[in-house]
Amino acid sequence: MKTLFAAVALAALLAACGVETATTAATVAEMKRREMEAAKKNLDAAKQKIEEATQQAQKNSERGENETKD
Repeated sequence: MKTLFAAVALAALLAACGVETATTAATVAEMKRREMEAAKKNLDAAKQKIEEATQQAQKNSERGENETKD
């Protein structure tokens, strides 16, 4: 009887470790997802700023060309 109880207790402990491992893995995965989401937002913002700067530089260049023609 003691052996059966020990086996059941050991199985319960091992199962608890598995649950903890799964929970930790899920938490880490969620943190990575959030990091990726934040990185994508930063990348999109940087692309937008580069595009705006490129457009502004092009406008300035066109203005400069028009002024030298006049």
